Amino acid sequence: MFRTVACRLLTRNTLPRSARGSYLSCGPFSHPVKPAVFPLLHNRSGRSMSTQTSNSPDKRYTTSFALFEALWEAGITTCFVNVGSDHPSIIEAIIKGKRERPNAWPRMITCPSEVTAISMADGYARVTGKPQAVVVHVDVGTQALGQGVHNASVGRAPVFIFAGMCPYTESGEMKGSRTEYMHWLQEPHDQKAIVRQYCRYTGEVRTGLNVKQSIGRALQFAMSAPKGPVYLTAAREVLAEEVEPYSLNQDEWIPIGPGALPQNAVSEITAKLVESKKPLIITGYSGRDRRTPELLVELADLIPGIRVHDTGGSDVCFPSSHPASEGFRLSFDDCTKDADTILLLDCDVPWIPSRNPPPRTAKIYQIDIDPLNQQIPVSFFPAHGRWRADSFTALSQLVDHIKNDHALTSTLKDEKYTTRARLQAQKHRSRLANIQSQAGQLSPTDSLNPNNIGHLLRETLPSSTDFVVEAVTASQTLHDQIQPSRPGSWINCGGTGIGWSNGAAVGVKMALSDSIKDEGSDEKLVCHVVGDGSFMCAAPSSALWVASKYNVPLLTVVLNNGGWKAPRNSTQLVYPDGLNQNASDEEINTSFSPTPNYALLAEAAAGANLPSDVDNASVDGNWMKGVRVSTVEQFRQALHDATERVLRQRKGMLIEVLM
Repeated sequence: MFRTVACRLLTRNTLPRSARGSYLSCGPFSHPVKPAVFPLLHNRSGRSMSTQTSNSPDKRYTTSFALFEALWEAGITTCFVNVGSDHPSIIEAIIKGKRERPNAWPRMITCPSEVTAISMADGYARVTGKPQAVVVHVDVGTQALGQGVHNASVGRAPVFIFAGMCPYTESGEMKGSRTEYMHWLQEPHDQKAIVRQYCRYTGEVRTGLNVKQSIGRALQFAMSAPKGPVYLTAAREVLAEEVEPYSLNQDEWIPIGPGALPQNAVSEITAKLVESKKPLIITGYSGRDRRTPELLVELADLIPGIRVHDTGGSDVCFPSSHPASEGFRLSFDDCTKDADTILLLDCDVPWIPSRNPPPRTAKIYQIDIDPLNQQIPVSFFPAHGRWRADSFTALSQLVDHIKNDHALTSTLKDEKYTTRARLQAQKHRSRLANIQSQAGQLSPTDSLNPNNIGHLLRETLPSSTDFVVEAVTASQTLHDQIQPSRPGSWINCGGTGIGWSNGAAVGVKMALSDSIKDEGSDEKLVCHVVGDGSFMCAAPSSALWVASKYNVPLLTVVLNNGGWKAPRNSTQLVYPDGLNQNASDEEINTSFSPTPNYALLAEAAAGANLPSDVDNASVDGNWMKGVRVSTVEQFRQALHDATERVLRQRKGMLIEVLM
């Protein structure tokens, strides 16, 4: 009797509905299991089939449907998908959602390459601060995410990734059981291990009864600082399981709130910054919160003559136009060498210890959402005080404390601060004048280089343009010339997996367009600037195709210098007198000669009818136009054309710059 009851409870509580309707054997006892929601018929082969027809309403509520419903309820509005053999129930759920609730269902974006999918979600999150979803298939789709997982992790971009798993039954025991050859080949010992060391959370959905809770928990990790990617999996049988509809109270599934500084830290940091002769603030990604740059400006204005240096370049953390700005360099700048007090604010690599360390007597404080850099095994930067705190919250505390502390405000009225500020402003003007001179005379026939390219981008494109930049060796020079000052107007990866920007730029533009619909603001031009090495590295045709299919108009500028330059630079730093000094690009295997025609590639990827005989020709009516330029005048004219085409006609354009 006990075994009979146990078997019934096991049947009712643990088997998915798709498995019911067969017999459960338990020792000498056998008991029929209650049929699934839809009564089953049997055809001549003995296989069961549902009485539901393609024209009748689909009343099934599967794990897969609950998954997408949970994403929508949590505020995720877009899924970047690359479906496969592990997704039959996912595909059924997508169709059902599109047909039955089109206005309350995530938008599905087909991505031919997985790295395009995750990079688009990454770019979208850089604008909104919120995750979108990526759907890939089994182990191979997870592996194809490639460097995109690194970029989202190191760049602190919240992304929700879902991947199916191979069926765990092979003889038709359950709905979703193995039906094709590849189901025996795509089951690694631990699929989650492929991405675990890059993700804030990895998990597996084992029943539809708690799929929404699993998603809610994953999103809590994705949105809690330091933000980053999360990864969930589920097997086909679980995805096909039928459950009763339910919802969560989203108010109970919020992420961890921002942390603040203790009061003694606020007092110590502000006092030291005020009393120092050469204080320096080094930041890296504090501008990800678009409210933070304004606060950092306020702090700089309160302490005249203080300097602010950006070592990350992934966001506009401080306006280039402000006199306190020391510009952007990837951790190598002389401004660190004479600082007596340094505040590190959301910064991974403040300096290169072997090249530009600060004085040993400098007092160093660190405020960061991850002050110990838990994802970085070797990181020995010293600090006399470290606090895990949100940069916006911490800056608010520092600014308020200085304003309300009578002793500090009295000290700051001393003439020495006015003098220091005047000298810093002169230094800033000299720096900008030098940058201006690097652009040259800009004669019409001048050849193109990073300096005059950056100058022309700033001079010619609308001031409201947002730049998505992945130019590697040219990025610092471009930053000098473009001089971004508006929060959000400059977005770089923050990670090191090249090719990020191909998909990220599309995601950025999509997010901006969505915000325009919500806010009623004006359309913005997004200019994607990318080196040819990065462009080639991550499925450019996939990203271009997605942009054309979903009408996401971008201006892409490909800097074609014939290959990779970074490996040579790295080699020269280690072997300054080595063989590399007189080696050709062919010898060090960094040449892309013969160079592809990226302008024609763009038109082909977007589905154009290509002209075969003229380099710069483009068929009228094509969504994408590609041009090649090699002089200042050609580039200036192409940028004027691009403004009209991309911003007003809402069509794509790629300018290949021959350097």
